[in-house]
Amino acid sequence: MKLTPAQLDRACGAVLGSAVGDALGAPYEFDYLRPGPDGPQMLGGGLGNFAPGEWTDDTTMAWAILDTSASGLDLRSEEGLTAVARRFRDWYDSGPADIGNQTRAVLRAVGPNPTGTAATAASIEHCKSVTHSGGNGSLMRTAAVALPYLHDPAAVADAARKVSALTHYDRRAQEACTLWSLAIRCAVVDARFDVRAGLNSLDDEAAAYWSERIDEAEQREPAEFTPNGWVVAAFQAAWSAIVHTRVPIDQPCRHFGEALTTAIRIGNDTDTVAAIAGALLGARWGASAVPARWRRILHGYPGLSGEQLVGLVHLAATGGPESHGWPTATRIDYPASPPILVQHPHDDGVWLGDVTALGALPADVSAVISLCLVGTDQIAPDVEHIPFRLIDEPGAQINPNLDFVLADAAATIAALRSEGREVLVHCVAAQSRTPAVGIAYAITKGVNRQAATAAVAAAVAGANPNPGFRESLARLESSWQRGLRP
Repeated sequence: MKLTPAQLDRACGAVLGSAVGDALGAPYEFDYLRPGPDGPQMLGGGLGNFAPGEWTDDTTMAWAILDTSASGLDLRSEEGLTAVARRFRDWYDSGPADIGNQTRAVLRAVGPNPTGTAATAASIEHCKSVTHSGGNGSLMRTAAVALPYLHDPAAVADAARKVSALTHYDRRAQEACTLWSLAIRCAVVDARFDVRAGLNSLDDEAAAYWSERIDEAEQREPAEFTPNGWVVAAFQAAWSAIVHTRVPIDQPCRHFGEALTTAIRIGNDTDTVAAIAGALLGARWGASAVPARWRRILHGYPGLSGEQLVGLVHLAATGGPESHGWPTATRIDYPASPPILVQHPHDDGVWLGDVTALGALPADVSAVISLCLVGTDQIAPDVEHIPFRLIDEPGAQINPNLDFVLADAAATIAALRSEGREVLVHCVAAQSRTPAVGIAYAITKGVNRQAATAAVAAAVAGANPNPGFRESLARLESSWQRGLRP
């Protein structure tokens, strides 16, 4: 299945959204801390004393699944399940700060270098030996399971069951993972929420059971679904948070962050409920709906950033790098054009340029905002890199979150400047995307849109944002004048 740009953005959003929910919910786990009036923040701390923006075991285990798919292995095969199980065990051997009791018990029992078969057998034995084996520990990591099989719902269901069974053999855990994975598939492919899409993949008893649980989640307030360590309660808490959070008329993708706030305010196992909710929210609204203030500090085991997770999603969902070699290319060489590197007409600490500017950064630039793809070694390690998904096409089907992206990019420049940083904003040729963001930044500084457009056009040779960008800038000015902020 060849994904459209918007579908690929949503596929990336599934894993990125889950990781953000995880890191955002970590400080509030089991109610040691409650979110303030401004909502949850990436404070770090929590049960594992995590750093701000650091994901927990939820995303680490999702990474193990994602990394296996990105390497080309089939999650349904013994080879693929063995690769996942060994990544789980390697992480267990690293002495993680936080790990679920059931996951710990199974990984301890299976021993070093487990096979998929051995891990599943240990999971079955654990299920037989305890009264309660339906924890939420496999649902929390299911964000990546559907991505290699978006063309085949039956394959999604099969993979979801088998990957869950590596540590959580309980039937409700497997069913929950199946339903959530198929809901993620539906969100990525069709841009809609539907947790009932997978009911026909369950037997009659299970379908009736989950239909009732879904109805309950929709009828009852999110706060009622606590405690939520049980997989069914966690599923209901996440879905209730999503459906009870209003989708904004202006910039609908802001539903992503607002619904995460609802999920975390439920309390109890906050990082896991938010990771589960974040996977489906990200699959619906896309990676481009994730605010840069969260993406900037997102990181975790095994030493990855959130943007590196996005690269792995691309490999898992498409089967390899895109035409320019991203995300594996060390450098991406675009067709040559006259070099552009100029200071912003309304802020000389902001530079506007094309991709060649990466090779001639002014000495004081310590942050780069990329509006196009770049290679892994194209920006120095000591320079903060913040990419934005912005395609130079006017149609809303290509940039469904355009208004949010332009506003978020402008807000990110302002945040970097408030930190005393000099910033480069660049795209390939600085003709449409770079000028659009430059104008957006000027608008948020109080400059009239027409004046901002004229000043940026005078500074950047050939600047001409496409019609879709110009319409979005008009909306940004209107919303800014009405006091609405990103």
